[in-house]
Amino acid sequence: MSRNLDAIFQPRSIAVIGASQRHGTVGNDVIRNLVLNEFQGTVYPVNIKGHSILGIHSYKTISDIPGEVDLAVIIIPSKFVLETVDECIAKGVKGFIVISAGFKETGSEGAELERALRDKVREAGLPLIGPNCLGVVNTDVSVSMNASFAGNMPKPGNLAFISQSGALCTSVLDFAEEREMGFSKFVSFGNKADVNSVDLLEYLANDEKTKVIAMYIEDVGDGRRFIETVRDIFWRTGKPILALKSGRSAEGAQAVSSHTGSLAGSDEVYDALFKQSGVQRVDTVSELFDYAMLYTTQPMPEGKRLAIITNAGGPGIMATDAAVRHGLSLAELSEETRSALKASPVIPPTASLRNPVDVIGDAQSDRYEAAIRIVLEDPNVDMGLIILTPQSMTDVENVGKIVPRVIEGIEKPIVCSFMGAATVREGVETLRESGIPNYAFPESAIKALAAANRMVEMRIIPDREEITFDDIEDEKVSQIIADALADDDECYMSQADCRPIFEAYNLPLLGGGTAHTPEEAADIAEQIDRPVVMKVMSADVIHKSDSGGVLLGINGREAAIEGYARIYDNIEKSVPGAKIDGILIEEMARKGVEVILGCVRQPGFGPMMMFGLGGTMVEVLKDVTFRLAPMWKVSAERMVRQIKAFKMLDGFRGEPEADVESIIETMLRLSTLAVNHPEIAELDINPLIVHATGMGCSLADSRIMLKKVAE
Repeated sequence: MSRNLDAIFQPRSIAVIGASQRHGTVGNDVIRNLVLNEFQGTVYPVNIKGHSILGIHSYKTISDIPGEVDLAVIIIPSKFVLETVDECIAKGVKGFIVISAGFKETGSEGAELERALRDKVREAGLPLIGPNCLGVVNTDVSVSMNASFAGNMPKPGNLAFISQSGALCTSVLDFAEEREMGFSKFVSFGNKADVNSVDLLEYLANDEKTKVIAMYIEDVGDGRRFIETVRDIFWRTGKPILALKSGRSAEGAQAVSSHTGSLAGSDEVYDALFKQSGVQRVDTVSELFDYAMLYTTQPMPEGKRLAIITNAGGPGIMATDAAVRHGLSLAELSEETRSALKASPVIPPTASLRNPVDVIGDAQSDRYEAAIRIVLEDPNVDMGLIILTPQSMTDVENVGKIVPRVIEGIEKPIVCSFMGAATVREGVETLRESGIPNYAFPESAIKALAAANRMVEMRIIPDREEITFDDIEDEKVSQIIADALADDDECYMSQADCRPIFEAYNLPLLGGGTAHTPEEAADIAEQIDRPVVMKVMSADVIHKSDSGGVLLGINGREAAIEGYARIYDNIEKSVPGAKIDGILIEEMARKGVEVILGCVRQPGFGPMMMFGLGGTMVEVLKDVTFRLAPMWKVSAERMVRQIKAFKMLDGFRGEPEADVESIIETMLRLSTLAVNHPEIAELDINPLIVHATGMGCSLADSRIMLKKVAE
């Protein structure tokens, strides 16, 4: 159930505690922003000295205010905030914006103060934005609230923006003003002691004024709640959600013992989080606005077929290259369209009538008008890009005026790229006033159109349900894990130790067993009655092959006895003192492609699954994909198909196609295992050998790290 944040966004009265007469102070800026931007409610300045501010009577304490107060905006030193909040609660205040700094961002004492603040408002059941934030803006004319110390009041629009960083917010507002973009809501939520990004997203999902949601985040506290909330917003309401997340660098990655752990840094967690939530991740503020500008003004595309109209061949080629690079295709114009272009009296014979349609450098508005309407009405066209380069004869302003009129009634996303700056300014301003996005360069326009196409494709993805299995033995696994952790807080499980767990989850194990004597090795090899692989089982031997702990193609009793002795001898030389728990003997797997499946548990997010090509090169190539568990079937399928080396599984160079469905099922079973048993901290299956379609796969090597879960 979403939280009621009406006291934050739609207050009828606001007390500004810490309001100031002094220009250039936060206390003065906030009161000035509320008054000068015509807040539709009552503003009560609160100042210990009781001076009037901007001609408004000021009160020494909130208790002195005679009327009701819905929202308290607090701008006082942090050490006074708790007692002030107590006074506000006693007054009957319904919500808080704490702009004051001096909380967890300052160290342990500040963190303790922030925890006390959070506990106080949550006990009272009141929402709080902040502390350490810029404030909140609601441009709805029925509210017109700028409860922030931002320099300008943004114009009304249908884009909501929420951010952890107040400093970024001021830059975003300036950037948006230059592009003449408006906002429905604008929120800097700072340290998010109480109201967090998920609370805000839930509120904005139901906000009629908000068509698109954009956010800047540095962290998400509860990854599972985030996924569930944002999934619901995106697939229920269809509202696009854009995210700018800092921290892509490798320095943020965790160094842990498994292949999966060593490859899964903090950024990979967020990539998986966004992909599974329907969120589009952007890399820059500029890219965020490129997408938002399209999403807030244009209909979404019904396909990826692009038509380009240009007055210069070079930019048309640039746009074509960008379209192919970003997954779009050039529309094949119909014969009727080309005939109409050819018959037009204003389009010269020298014009190129194939897509891109080049109306030649001397084109003026009449030529653009004819070409745009003819081309964009073609049923083979899903989206359009109009490119203009400012040449000496180009009437830029008139072209800017005719575009909105010509495309009226065409329900397709149409964007422009009037290339340049000062020379095209008047035309660009006309386009923006008409709600038509313009991009300085064609590549940016193409990237935004491609993002819109991906957004549409994401909305209609199939198999959006979690798969359950009725042939697993969870109680058996729970007992195995409990026994393993009986004497220690953590436990490494070798491939032999993992076998009973994987058997209980019906994973594709090879026939075999563990030998503790040469005779047992001979008996197991004889029972399998075909070539076997012998592997040392030891937590001290990380790289078994490099240490001489793996022997392939062992056949018969005598060879198994000799191999048993040879492995012990090899380990004694390469890893002196290593504790050997036995020798695992398994049948040799049939021919196939080696892949890796893994899992590492991420704090706040739960288990994260990994997939990639297997073997020793996985950490070199790092061609892997990640998703958080539990997963939809489509998530597992996309994990497999999105690695760069998927061709190796898809019948490369005459090889048979690999059994991709068996990989997907194995991944979903592992995902279920990881969710059901939180003691599994890390897990690797490397390699899983995938055979030809219909032949399944074989689990050739594995390991698990268990850790006790804090009560």
